[in-house]
Amino acid sequence: MIGFFKPAEHIERLPQDKHGAHYKALRWQIFLSIFFGYAAYYLVRKNISLAVPDLLKLGFTKTDMGFVMSAGAISYGIAKFVMGMVSDRSNPRYFFSAGLLLSGGVMLFMGFSPWAVSSVAIMYALQFVNGWVQGMGWPPCGRTMVHWWSTHERGKIVSVWNVAHNLGGGLVANLAVWGVGYFNEWQAKLYVPAGVAVGIAVLLLITMRDTPQSCGLPPIEEHNNDYPPSYSEDQELEMTTKEIFVKYILPNKYLWYIAIANIFVYFIRYGVLDWAPTYLREVKGFDFKQAGLAYSLYEYAAIPGTILCGWISDQYFKSRRAPAGILFMVPTVLAVAFYWLNKSGSAAIDSWALLAIGFFVYGPVMLIGLHALDLVPKKAAGTAAGLTGLFGYVLGTVVANWVTGWVIQHYGWDWYFGLMLIAGVLAILAIAMTWGHGATSEKRDDNGNGASPEAAKS
Repeated sequence: MIGFFKPAEHIERLPQDKHGAHYKALRWQIFLSIFFGYAAYYLVRKNISLAVPDLLKLGFTKTDMGFVMSAGAISYGIAKFVMGMVSDRSNPRYFFSAGLLLSGGVMLFMGFSPWAVSSVAIMYALQFVNGWVQGMGWPPCGRTMVHWWSTHERGKIVSVWNVAHNLGGGLVANLAVWGVGYFNEWQAKLYVPAGVAVGIAVLLLITMRDTPQSCGLPPIEEHNNDYPPSYSEDQELEMTTKEIFVKYILPNKYLWYIAIANIFVYFIRYGVLDWAPTYLREVKGFDFKQAGLAYSLYEYAAIPGTILCGWISDQYFKSRRAPAGILFMVPTVLAVAFYWLNKSGSAAIDSWALLAIGFFVYGPVMLIGLHALDLVPKKAAGTAAGLTGLFGYVLGTVVANWVTGWVIQHYGWDWYFGLMLIAGVLAILAIAMTWGHGATSEKRDDNGNGASPEAAKS
């Protein structure tokens, strides 16, 4: 890696009596940075879906909009993998901040320039660029978490961090409602959230840090005396892309199983989310404010659901991710069926159905990312997370946007919901293939000798 993205150099260690205080302070600072930074990424990732009803009024079709929304998913999925490999050899302080700044810039342009929304081709190109720089978000967060939190505490920290995108995804609708009301134009749905994201990107440059060693601290495994069974000091060295791929990605069958599962989980996640504003307004008769509130509930409900799912996977299933994932996918499928079949005409019931889907589906979303981190050494974390993202976004979200837009246009909403239910069943089957795997850790004595491994506990 060249330039200012290059990983920060290790510096001389601080005195041992200062390690605890510095670790505590920096971990809070870094967690808040990646939490609010990743929430800000979601302010500018999918807010174009809120503008779909307005763009339809300009003469675009649902197929057009599904095609446009698929651009971000395609590029994000590819970029999450490519940028994951790059992020494993980068300083997240600058890598993470740059992606958010660039994404905010794209959406500011779309909001302020009439030319930017004048054709399907232009919108597709801009969404493709936006999706690509969005790929600079998750991987550096994954790299940061595996360097600053050890195995036994990672389930809790990842589940709490993961709700950042629900905070951002819910807040974007609130910012859009405020922006439209204040500026009296639909374009505010794009440029108001983007302005907030750019401001947060600047703050990240001040607050983010790279590895503990670059701050004068020992590796987290040493500090917590919490080592993966295969851990060695070599894992603190940067690895080449080829080494990561050949040693830790290609032969890892569990990683491929969860990548396949991610296709179907993301199909439901974004298949429901992206079309909710249009479905609720066209079929259920919601106005913009009602649809915006329901959209926010979907995201906010995921916060307790995600944390609960992570806690259950550690507390009751000894860090085995598959049982908790299936436990949450089954009610996800049932809630999607209820959302579809509810004919009561009650806006409250439809909103509760969306809330239930959001509560349950984001747990498996989080667990797949967490499982990817469990499966590889920390210097390969970005690549592993990127692989699951490649499958989820390119094969899952693209279908949820592009194909479902075409299906809705030509066959109606019943076929759309049928696809959602099939995806849910396939997700359960794929997750079940990893049933026997769980994260483990061990303590070591002063000579570096390990005790018998035990399941990680948060």
